Amino acid sequence: MKTAFVLAAAATLASAHSTWQELWVGSTDKAQTCVRTVKDNSPVESLTSADMFCGRGPATSSGVCEVAAGDSLTVEMHAQPGDRKCSQPAIGGNHYGPVYVYMAKVSDAKTANSGSFFKVAEDGYTGTTASWGTEILNANCGKRAFTVPKSLAAGDYLVRAEAIALHAGAGNPQPYVSCFQVKVTGGGSANPSGVSFPGAYKLSDPLFSKAIYDNSFKYVSAGPAVFSG
Repeated sequence: MKTAFVLAAAATLASAHSTWQELWVGSTDKAQTCVRTVKDNSPVESLTSADMFCGRGPATSSGVCEVAAGDSLTVEMHAQPGDRKCSQPAIGGNHYGPVYVYMAKVSDAKTANSGSFFKVAEDGYTGTTASWGTEILNANCGKRAFTVPKSLAAGDYLVRAEAIALHAGAGNPQPYVSCFQVKVTGGGSANPSGVSFPGAYKLSDPLFSKAIYDNSFKYVSAGPAVFSG
């Protein structure tokens, strides 16, 4: 697989772009009714860019989807706006990398422009074929389901979905980020501490400092550990 990475890096540095577009609440397809629609399907250009918060702006705010604490949400990624065909990869071009999902409690999900994000889901890399988060995403038609921690305090939240393509080599991460606007009901009193975007990642972090096709590469998660609730 390392050899394939080398060839991919040489041939497909920017051949496939994507966006997080849709949200499911349990088994209910909410489509694009509560996503902050980013301006295009290109990756965020820098880990220090303001676009690391909720994706390439200006993003267009939409509605708010309601979910009960302890229930499931599913974020969904595809290459082109509105194209949900499973016959096409969610993110192609050998864009290997992890998939993370964060949440942040905010006063108003429609207008919030800052937040303390805690991680609620992660698909990293276990070192075996087809185990990158992006490969798992492609195998699941662009969908990544997770459980909203049952202990979370009720209120407005941003759900921040992120895929970080690492195929372009050391020091060249390509994050694909979007936020979904939700209201959590029920729950408990937990208000987990988190990280800020931009600011949570640095180019010197182990995940970004060595090429994934280097024989000595070892996966080290970026950002905080997953909050289980």
